Amino acid sequence: MACEFRVRFAPSPTGELHVGNARTALFNWLFARHTGGTFVLRIEDTDETRSALSYQTALIDDLTWLGLTWDEGPEKGGAYGPYRQSERLDLYAAHLKKLIDADCVYPCYCTPEELEEERRMLILSKRMPRYLGKCKTLSDAQRRALEAQGRKPSWRFKVPAASVAFDDLIRGAVRIEGEAVGDFIIVRSNGMPAYNFAVVIDDHHMRISHVIRGEDHLSNTALQIMLYRAFGYEPPVFGHHCLILGKDHLKLSKRHGAVSVGEFRRQGYLPEALLNYLGLLGSSFAEGREVLTPAEMIDAFALERASKSGAVFDEDKLRWLNAVHLRGRSAQSLISPLGPFLKQAGFESETIEPDRLLQVVDLVKNDLTTLSDIGHHASPFLNDLVGVDPEAASILDQPGAPSVLAAFDRYLSENEGGPQELYAGAIGHVKKTLGFKGKALFMPLRAALTGRTTGPELDRVFAVLGKDETRRRLKNACPAIR
Repeated sequence: MACEFRVRFAPSPTGELHVGNARTALFNWLFARHTGGTFVLRIEDTDETRSALSYQTALIDDLTWLGLTWDEGPEKGGAYGPYRQSERLDLYAAHLKKLIDADCVYPCYCTPEELEEERRMLILSKRMPRYLGKCKTLSDAQRRALEAQGRKPSWRFKVPAASVAFDDLIRGAVRIEGEAVGDFIIVRSNGMPAYNFAVVIDDHHMRISHVIRGEDHLSNTALQIMLYRAFGYEPPVFGHHCLILGKDHLKLSKRHGAVSVGEFRRQGYLPEALLNYLGLLGSSFAEGREVLTPAEMIDAFALERASKSGAVFDEDKLRWLNAVHLRGRSAQSLISPLGPFLKQAGFESETIEPDRLLQVVDLVKNDLTTLSDIGHHASPFLNDLVGVDPEAASILDQPGAPSVLAAFDRYLSENEGGPQELYAGAIGHVKKTLGFKGKALFMPLRAALTGRTTGPELDRVFAVLGKDETRRRLKNACPAIR
């Protein structure tokens, strides 16, 4: 029977969605879509002290914004739910009982302080920090005495001495010696399941076929395989991709700047651009292409091409990709996402005449790097009065500038026609009457019409402003024009 490909993304709602975790979600989503498999979203919310509903809501919103839609999970359901670990506690309790009955676990009464002291002593003696099994041989009487002191036990798994070996889809053969691993906690003293315990149970019962995640989980994989063996379950296929690094080649963190999907959203990045960039980090696509749509990424995705080496996050590259994707979008499709950024710049998009707004967005979108740039680039065309920057002001102060503006205005006052016809005729008139060309001709016009020295092509600027507004701005820049 053919293998049913089932993968999952299982974040903990303890903060905003990190771009590293978003890339893990993307790789799983691409794998599922490329193979015709199933993409499962599972919320691992058993850390009561750090998990928050607000983070869970934001996480789901960020994934939806990115377009990483799931086939099973919260808000959608499925045959293997519930999909929040906090709703699966009975299942974990039943599995703990199985391990107790099989003598695979034991209660541990060590306090955090005692464990930290043990760890410190091992480090001082240049030994591998791990639990040495202090509570493993406690008698029933000793356990009762500790419980009488008010101590509540956690449960530790008895780690076998044998090594754990597995074939990683990205890293090849991996072997971890059991002797280097101490007996690890599977259920905390508060009764909540630990990560490695819950994830094995969930992945098995949700029929996960492939686990694709970051290389920081390599050591966890060995512990999980031990638990799979203890339960008599078949482990999934594992693939551990590289981590995202800062420019200092350390794991990407807040000290490097923006690191969450939410932060990049607020800065004005497009979801398709962020997805595109995350897909390139530590992976490659057919023919070395860099600018890809989600559909193209699905078609070209191959987990085997994922890199083993860390991928450096380059925000300049992300900004370039975002500008490319902005240029590829229609003006109409940008109206909605630009709304919040126009508002930040002092413009209420709802109060701007729709056709005018569409014209302006179409005019300036090729100059945008992020959506947040819209205020700067659109303001000359959405404000009644044009502010003139110092460089543009110096252009207008040059000796020939008033003559250019006056000649251009004179032609407009004496002629009628469509925008293209009028603009071309006015430019030709100025060239013929004054003999000006190049910067001497175009820079004064740009400075007068936009208050800037750079921007969209002037024929398009004229088409957006129209004859009357153009003449008003020429007169404002050159009071000598009557």
